[in-house]
Amino acid sequence: MNFENPALLWLLAIPLLLVGLYVYRELAERRPHLRVSASAPWLQGGRSPLGVIRHLPMLLRTAALCLIVVALARPRSSTEIEKVDSEGIDIVFAMDVSTSMLARDFTPDRISAAKDIAIEFISQRPSDRMGIAVFAGESYTQCPLTTDRATLINLMKEVQTDLIEDGTAIGNGLATAVARMMDSDAPSRVVILLTDGVNNSGEIAPQTAAEIAKTYGVRVYTIGVGANGMAPYPVMTPWGVEMQQVQVEIDEDLLKGIAETTGGRYFRATDNTKLAEIYSEINKMEKARTSVDSFPVYKELFGRFGLAALVCLLLELLVGLLLRRMP
Repeated sequence: MNFENPALLWLLAIPLLLVGLYVYRELAERRPHLRVSASAPWLQGGRSPLGVIRHLPMLLRTAALCLIVVALARPRSSTEIEKVDSEGIDIVFAMDVSTSMLARDFTPDRISAAKDIAIEFISQRPSDRMGIAVFAGESYTQCPLTTDRATLINLMKEVQTDLIEDGTAIGNGLATAVARMMDSDAPSRVVILLTDGVNNSGEIAPQTAAEIAKTYGVRVYTIGVGANGMAPYPVMTPWGVEMQQVQVEIDEDLLKGIAETTGGRYFRATDNTKLAEIYSEINKMEKARTSVDSFPVYKELFGRFGLAALVCLLLELLVGLLLRRMP
């Protein structure tokens, strides 16, 4: 607790002087007017309760004066508050949802692992706007840029294969993600493009989409998903679903070129752990701009002292009335 006007506390000398004057008068009035041979009878008799109570109004009046002086000095408590201003980053996930993402070289499969790790990444960045674009043979926006984490996570969970024409239109997927940020005024704009294949469809060439991203200041991190060599893939047969080994084909040169053109980086994820590490690395590289300002917040306490002074004055009045009525 501190005081807005601490100099006024010197006024506490006034009630102290009044107490000293009161004590002096009491002692002066108690000077003996009658001489006796011994004082033992008076000493043994002690003091009556009335003799003690009659000083109570003075004590209450003094307490009220002290409380009024403290209230005038404006006591207050202070709490240090930190104001955090954060400039978030706009991030769009461009996710491959072609049927090859059902390969099970990840646990339980590529697309499920990609969604789970992306959701964890989303949860770690509360100040960013994020969106989702998906692509296979064509592309569409699954979720526009938003800060609504619950909606974003729910829509990420709903990402799946077989909803659109199959294929791998990397250029279309990247162009759709970039289009979501054309009107953005965020200090940093990022696309995380995740695919497991080779561009084989779509109207927009991947390098053209990369040039568009560069024009709008969008940085692209590309992730090639798939084990090295062969990967188990579920195939429907007359006897049910069977796992067959298929060749993993990722156009790494294309993904590296997209990343280099836009100032991003290329990563290769061969399992769940590696994919989680990649997202963690991107999380460290793309930090939101944050400024912290500390300032005190004061809570005025003079009202409490003023109320206590009023209670003391009322009690003084009440005690004075009782003393007048006593014989």
